[in-house]
Order: sequence, then C-alpha cells, then structure tokens
Amino acid sequence: MPGNRITQTAAKLKPYNLMQQLTDQELVSGVLQGNPKHQAALYQQYSVPMFRVLLRFARDRAEAEDMLQEGFIRVYRDMAQFRAEGALGGWIRRIMVNTALSHLRRQRDFIRNTADFTPYENQFRTEEDFVANLDAQTLLKYLQQLPPGYRAVFNLYAIDGFSHEEIAEQLGISIGTSKSQLFKAREYLKRILDKSFIT
Repeated sequence: MPGNRITQTAAKLKPYNLMQQLTDQELVSGVLQGNPKHQAALYQQYSVPMFRVLLRFARDRAEAEDMLQEGFIRVYRDMAQFRAEGALGGWIRRIMVNTALSHLRRQRDFIRNTADFTPYENQFRTEEDFVANLDAQTLLKYLQQLPPGYRAVFNLYAIDGFSHEEIAEQLGISIGTSKSQLFKAREYLKRILDKSFIT
C-alpha cells in the first residue's frame, strides 16, 4: 500500500534540520508537494503527542501504533483539506481521534447492548473527581482494560469534553446509549480500581 510506504519512509528518515523548526505552513506545503523530508519532519513533530492520545483509545501499544500508522496515512492523504483556520496540531489530532474511532468500530462488539439509561440517571455523577485522583500513567493502564465501546465513550466525554449529543453523532449511537456506556465504563473502572487496592 503506497500510504504505508510513505509513513514508514517518513518515520525512518533522519530529523529534518531540527535547529530550524519548520512552520505549519512550510510543513503543509512540503507534504502537499510529496517531499519526504517534510513528511519526516511532520511525523517527527507530531508522532509522539499523537501516540499519547491514541494510547488512551487503544488496548495496548501495538494497537496504538497501528492507529498512528493509519492516522498519518490519512494526514498525508488529506493534507489538501487543511484550511489553516486553526492549529495544524489540532487538525491532526482530530484525524487521529477519528482514526482511533474507526479502528474501534471495526472490532466485534464495539458497543455492547445496553438497557435504557433512565434507571441509572439518579446514580450518575461526573467523572472529573474520579479521574482527578489518578496520575496519567495509572489512568491509561486502567482505560486500556475497558471494552472498546466503554473506552471510546469515556475518553470522548470525560477527557476530551464532548457532549453526549456529539458522541452519539460521531459513533452512530443514541444519546441514551452514550450515557449508558459512560456509566458502565465508570463502574468498570471503579471495580478495577477497588480490586487494585485490595491486591
């Protein structure tokens, strides 16, 4: 696949003049021209922060690496769509998150069947207090143990700040299902956390 070769080449090339960091405009222009050095510079500048984002959606590092590879293929392919109305990093991040969600949607039982959320409504609390007490590495370890649908909804809502309406639209599910997945993800995480304290 040509995209795979482009990403692999970009990843292997030596750093592109890091003493003089390229501007977003220069990176975009070079990638649009198919310049391997600019592709490498783009990958080098954004691969580490994007990998950290993808680790939250993946079950392990290997899956995150697959998502990163696929995401950069999309970035190179769709660069002409970047309108410079915001930061290049933000645009790349959106592509990476969408890539992660596409990857998860292809998995069996991505969204588990759930009952109506209404019975849980009174028990439901926000996640801010829950995640605030965990360091990033511990939270990541626990997130990777969640089923894919729970993980996706929890990330989008509790960490990335999307509303249930936005999540429902992104994942093609109902708002009630989004709320239910979030509630169940939170309960799942609490069980993991309680178990870790006991052991």
